[in-house]
Amino acid sequence: MPGEMGSRPDPNDVHRIACIGCGVIGAGWAAYFLARGYDVVGWDPAPGGEAGLRTAVEAAWPILQELGLAPGASLSRLTFAPSLAAACGAADFVQESAPERLALKQELLSEIDKAAPAEIVIASSTSGFLMSEMQAQAAHPERLVVGHPFNPPYLMPLVEVVGGDATDAGAVAWAAAFYEAAGKTVIQMEREVPGFIADRLQQAIWHEALYMIEAGEATVAEIDRAIAAGPGLRWAIMGHCLTFHLAGGDGGMAHFLDHFDPETAAPWTRLASPELTPELRQAVITGSETAAGGRSVAELTQHRDRCLVAITRALEEARGTDGAIP
Repeated sequence: MPGEMGSRPDPNDVHRIACIGCGVIGAGWAAYFLARGYDVVGWDPAPGGEAGLRTAVEAAWPILQELGLAPGASLSRLTFAPSLAAACGAADFVQESAPERLALKQELLSEIDKAAPAEIVIASSTSGFLMSEMQAQAAHPERLVVGHPFNPPYLMPLVEVVGGDATDAGAVAWAAAFYEAAGKTVIQMEREVPGFIADRLQQAIWHEALYMIEAGEATVAEIDRAIAAGPGLRWAIMGHCLTFHLAGGDGGMAHFLDHFDPETAAPWTRLASPELTPELRQAVITGSETAAGGRSVAELTQHRDRCLVAITRALEEARGTDGAIP
């Protein structure tokens, strides 16, 4: 019962998920959870909320079927609750995806906290707010976490998980374990930062793109093609830091930094470079070696090249159906 102490379900034994807020992100989550074999109950106060949810889920279903559904996955396992309390009352996990307005998030999470069974973890899909801000009105803020997806949630694997000042570390760990059990790629962040990790990196590129467009240095089409046919392919494999680790050859990141560190590289962007202190330099080197997981530069290079061939072939097949990709 809401308000009573209970035991948190095992992350691998979740059955019923409440998706609160059924816009683009909430409906995307609902489609994903259904495809993974969960029971999903949606709730949204907007007029036509149920019809919109079902339309969005049905539109995503063919591609999810193509990817492969979990045993028992079915559209029939989607229901729509008449109230927030009804949606959350028997949930094993709650995913909130309301519009990005802080006051709304604070009030809604407080109401979800009242309605959901005690100990059940409640996650917000927020793309920028800190959980420390959003949990301010909740009676039990210790179970509130951020579970930030990438759009569309039913296809993009990334989820960034982090708690607020009042969040219990166990709730964060539980949410990360649940998302992993549900098939997601999880980053369990150690501390809050506005925009989290992926969106901050996206924003840096976006700002530089706007500068180039404004100055007449590049067109929108040129910028998008530069990403899609250039670094974007490599980023799908190993991200930015390991890419530069390979650029250093056998010397790895240390050799790369000796030749292209932020203080000596040409000022190509409008972003201010941090000072490459010995501590920062070592952190980047050590982090790259850790990310390499014991694999040599040669082994990582072979892995990258195999993946690039696979991605290129997949894109060529998609172009044959959908036309040219920018």
